[in-house]
Amino acid sequence: MPKKVLIFPPNSLILYDLVSRFGHKPLAIMSKVSEKVRTPEIDSPPMNITFEEPRHGLKYCAVEVPSGVRGRMALLGPLIEEAEAAIIVDDPDIAFGCSGCARTNELVIRMIYDRKIPVLRLRYPRSKEEAEDFVKSIVSFLKSLNGGGG
Repeated sequence: MPKKVLIFPPNSLILYDLVSRFGHKPLAIMSKVSEKVRTPEIDSPPMNITFEEPRHGLKYCAVEVPSGVRGRMALLGPLIEEAEAAIIVDDPDIAFGCSGCARTNELVIRMIYDRKIPVLRLRYPRSKEEAEDFVKSIVSFLKSLNGGGG
């Protein structure tokens, strides 16, 4: 049965594609941003948040944290709650995907582990051999979510 797999960095097209190819639903920030930009009641992207959104972020972090963390968590928090599994890539290259906020990254990773869902955590590959192992590990993890099937 397909799983909802949170990808981290949450904007990695490579992870998004791999998760999709193996029949699972990638949970990524691009889909959330797309909803915001295409929502008819929001008139002027890039000013595509409502006054309510920073309040939604308060569900996941304290009011004292920087507003950027609250804003990111308003989008990422619901994805974490929905996730049935997660793939986390540490120290990614900027072109691989980056959420741009170290404090948000720390909070997201902690929240993922608090969910007690299956997690694959990998270091971003720096060589061809590491890249091959990286992809093989992800494929194996995604297959295991289906009980070993593809």
